[in-house]
Amino acid sequence: MAEHSNDPHDHAHDHDGIFGKRTELYFSLLCGVFLLIGFLIQTFGSETQSIWLYLIPYFISYASGGYYITIEAYEKIKSGGFEIDFLMIAAALGAAYIGSWAEGALLLFLFSLGHALESYAMNKAKKSIEALGDLSPKTALVKRGDKIEEVPVEELKINDIIVVRPNSKISADGVIIQGSSAINQAAITGESMPIDKTAIASIDNLPKFSDLDESNVVFTGTINGDGSIEVLVLKLSKDSTVARLIKMVSEVETQKSPTQRMTKKFEKWYVPIVILVVILLCFAYLVVDELFNDSLYRAITVLVAASPCALAISTPSAVLSGIARAAQKGVLIKGGKALEDLGSITTIAFDKTGTLTEGKPKLTNLVPYKYTETGLARLVFEVESMSNHPLAKAIANDLSALYVIDHDHMATDVNAIQGKGISATFQEKTVYIGNEKLMTDEGMTIAPELKSEMESMLQGGHTAMLVAYAGEVIGLVSVMDVPRKTAVATLKRLKEIGIQRMVMLTGDHQNVGNAIAQQIGLTEAKGGLLPEDKVEAIKTLMQRDGKIAMVGDGVNDAPAMAYSTVSVAMGAAGSDVALETADVALMSDKIEMLPFVIGLSRASKRIIKQNIWISMGVVALLVPATILGLTNIGLAVAFHEGSTLVVVINALRLLAYSEK
Repeated sequence: MAEHSNDPHDHAHDHDGIFGKRTELYFSLLCGVFLLIGFLIQTFGSETQSIWLYLIPYFISYASGGYYITIEAYEKIKSGGFEIDFLMIAAALGAAYIGSWAEGALLLFLFSLGHALESYAMNKAKKSIEALGDLSPKTALVKRGDKIEEVPVEELKINDIIVVRPNSKISADGVIIQGSSAINQAAITGESMPIDKTAIASIDNLPKFSDLDESNVVFTGTINGDGSIEVLVLKLSKDSTVARLIKMVSEVETQKSPTQRMTKKFEKWYVPIVILVVILLCFAYLVVDELFNDSLYRAITVLVAASPCALAISTPSAVLSGIARAAQKGVLIKGGKALEDLGSITTIAFDKTGTLTEGKPKLTNLVPYKYTETGLARLVFEVESMSNHPLAKAIANDLSALYVIDHDHMATDVNAIQGKGISATFQEKTVYIGNEKLMTDEGMTIAPELKSEMESMLQGGHTAMLVAYAGEVIGLVSVMDVPRKTAVATLKRLKEIGIQRMVMLTGDHQNVGNAIAQQIGLTEAKGGLLPEDKVEAIKTLMQRDGKIAMVGDGVNDAPAMAYSTVSVAMGAAGSDVALETADVALMSDKIEMLPFVIGLSRASKRIIKQNIWISMGVVALLVPATILGLTNIGLAVAFHEGSTLVVVINALRLLAYSEK
């Protein structure tokens, strides 16, 4: 249960045995059954019976219990390491030598059971992650001219068009070019509700996959709803989000956590010291008045008591269970280090756009002045709907949703005026929409009340524009990147679970930063930052608070995220950069997953601590007790192996973790 447990890849028992995957468990149970038979015959048999009646069951017990452990110990000795498996075999053989067959068999039974349970825990954790691999369908329906052919997914090429029937799995990462449907993305992003997806307007000049609008993109392994869709393949199956996730998770397991590295160092010194002490104790009879057999018995009991099996498995079992639990919820945690570090964070830095806010401007105010509200709405809509500017599009979309406006295409000659706004002709009169400078340049006066209204909007972080028609300023319109609906509740929850400082880093003006920080309950906001300024800001925060988590989309904030203690990328399913660079990747775009992840890493940290105390505590009590002859080998075995089982079961609790 020792060192090997730290790397689930080098388990000898990963090779299937005669009973398939569970061979090791069956061998262990066999060991237990024959131990019981031998023990009953030895205890309740008549005194005249042959010694072989109980020795044969004990032999079988030894063989089945020691089989896997011996293989493992042999592998380790070949590579020059005496580890815990070796200590166990030595102890069992020693017990047999002094006639304590039952104790030796009990030792092997409990050790192999712990070993098998550990593999079970590790495999369960790995399974819930590998389940991602089974997500991908094996074949795809490809449109070739008028024909539809079924081909293996490995043969799909970029720019193939696949047809996805209702309620079937999607077999490639790509963009919808025909049809619309609600897609269940739970397997990738952990989102429980299906997401509405529609066809992209045009496939000319497609941007990079990660820059495509989420509502047009589909991922391998997600499940189509009731609509039939056609998808343009943009990634080969080996590069799909699912394939990369699996690859990353298998790499994740090998990244040791700080506690694991510490235990590793400890074991390196500890095992040889135990072997030395045990050898010395064999010769205790030369000093103490006792028989050689008594000294040997004590030495073997110490050997059992001192093996740090529980310690060796305490961290990896908890780390893997934690990572597996996160994966079930659509969160990829890259290794024990990220899991442990996240649990000790008290300061979080957030990127603003798309993390705390929607990342899309929304119409926030429409203020008429000596003009009707619907008249102003119609005028602004007609002009803005003719422009391609993102702000103009946002205003037009929101106005048409709020007011019932017939699109009469009355506006003509729409021109952008660099740095000021736009002009247009509406019902043969000129319209200007833009900043104060545009109005004064055109010789118009702005009413004081409009001016002060505009000032307060700008102070509040809105982008405000004046509207003039026929030589008069007739109103104000403003837009703003609004906070996510869930941001307030999430930040409140983070505060409740002990996050003391929440800082927003944004490239926007400080006013915008302050306004949003106030709305959603951040402790501070730093505005006007370029990507390199964000790195400086992170360094400053780290000097002050020691450890920092940075939450962003992992693309434009990659440098700042690389500097933070733990980087958390949101909406990572579509972004290769985020998956590569972040320590923790939230597959969905949901900021509300943060408290869950932080809670989970704290629970993991707690369980790792408990496990280490349990394992060290048992060793610290048992070793002196056995050296002083206060316990027998049976008791040492029971305590020692019992602690290992307790540690594994304690770690498995993480698989059921849910936020309070």
